[in-house]
Amino acid sequence: MSWETLRQRVHLTKLGGLAGILVLLAAWTLLAELHVAGGTVPSPWNVVHTMYTDGWALYGPNFRVTAWGALQGFAWGNGLAIALAILVVLIPPIEMLVTQLAILSYCTPLLALGPIILVVFGGRTPTVFLAAMYCFFTTMVGTVTGLRSADRTSLDLVRAYGGGRWQRLRRVQIIAALPNTLAALKIAAPSAVLGAIIGEYLGGVDSGIGVALTAAQTAYNVPRTWGMALAAAALAGLGYAVVALVARVAVPWTRAEA
Repeated sequence: MSWETLRQRVHLTKLGGLAGILVLLAAWTLLAELHVAGGTVPSPWNVVHTMYTDGWALYGPNFRVTAWGALQGFAWGNGLAIALAILVVLIPPIEMLVTQLAILSYCTPLLALGPIILVVFGGRTPTVFLAAMYCFFTTMVGTVTGLRSADRTSLDLVRAYGGGRWQRLRRVQIIAALPNTLAALKIAAPSAVLGAIIGEYLGGVDSGIGVALTAAQTAYNVPRTWGMALAAAALAGLGYAVVALVARVAVPWTRAEA
């Protein structure tokens, strides 16, 4: 792909994203003007004005607390997922056990586990726990798939030179798994934010986007509720963008092949 073609594609992508935002704002404004759902949909301008009035004094501390909880959960959940995926490749007999664990973590209602974690550990532990659990399954499946997508010829070459499982993993499989793993991490970043906010909804903490959302709903402050929802979406988008940037730097060959 030539540089000019790539630049045109990027330009079209940006135009498409801008057009999508404009359409979304137009639809949002129309719903507000039509007083849909009993007038509980405020106009975008009303929400922006409320966010400006509330200022950084409200959004800053809550944004920072939720971001830190999501980051901790992201690190724990993805670290465990990647470690178990590597163990599956190195020790194939444990695959069934690890797979069952992953499926159990994905299918278990996390809102049922959250209160138990809150009672046992208290504090912000449920926030980190739920953020980690929301990341675990996707990253583990993506990493295992990536590790198994390694080129067979390259694996045979390492084996022919006397390399064992560890050498094949380090020299071939980890590199092959990078695109799949980073793609899974891009999905895991917004999931960690969702898990952190749900953890804050459970109580036991006095700050965070989830706490501020609950307070705004209790006070029937609709514009502030929407503003906090936008802050949550911005945090999730920021997490996705950061991981996507890391992926562009770490695996540039995938961008060149796109």
